[in-house]
Amino acid sequence: MQDMQLTDKVALITGAARRIGAVTARQLHAQGMKLALHYRESEADAHALQAELNAIRADSVLLLQADLAHVAKLTRMVQQAAEYFGRLDVLINNASSFYPTPIGQTTEAQWDDLFNSNLKAPFFLAQAATPYLSAVNGCIVNMVDIHAERPLKNHPVYSTAKAGLIMLTKSLAKELGASIRVNGVAPGAILWPEKDMDEVTKQRLVSALALKRHGEPLDIAKTILFLIRDAGYITGQIIAVDGGRTLVQ
Repeated sequence: MQDMQLTDKVALITGAARRIGAVTARQLHAQGMKLALHYRESEADAHALQAELNAIRADSVLLLQADLAHVAKLTRMVQQAAEYFGRLDVLINNASSFYPTPIGQTTEAQWDDLFNSNLKAPFFLAQAATPYLSAVNGCIVNMVDIHAERPLKNHPVYSTAKAGLIMLTKSLAKELGASIRVNGVAPGAILWPEKDMDEVTKQRLVSALALKRHGEPLDIAKTILFLIRDAGYITGQIIAVDGGRTLVQ
């Protein structure tokens, strides 16, 4: 495929207002795509990103606010994106909750929250998007995590939810067959958690990497672009973008 083939195609990205979601939005927009950007609470960041991208290409970005725990809102969000732009080519399940849930301290509400954002929402968004994606032989990209296969200490619920997302990615790839490609990206040390990690821990993690350096959100965004634009014969796969961390952990 060529870059120009993405012009005017439409991607829905969840959790798109900040961090990896925002970088991915900029990367795809630069390739000519139109974007439906979901956010939950980051309203100011979402509007700033929309203004930035619409200044480059008018009416190319639609904002969608929703709590991903509510299935009816997921269905409506997909419908709004498809109706606004007249099509939907790509679904990127990027939104994710992440925090520790030590055994003995975890609540049912935390379990529900982590599974809602990391597993339930991707499934029901994919289900709602299937009629639109299949009409254009579109694709789905799920944001997984290297800890889906190598659990992170004190994060059993998060790790389990992401493990479920790996199986969902493979299951959807089989279910949707030739109509819709489904793949996942598993980041390693790309962005540090916004709290609860000291500099010593960060340096220890980086020193253990085969590449001996921290990754960047653009590394993830470029991988997503590859899966959308250049990977026409790839489905049901998880690509680890981790600097070689899984070689040593």
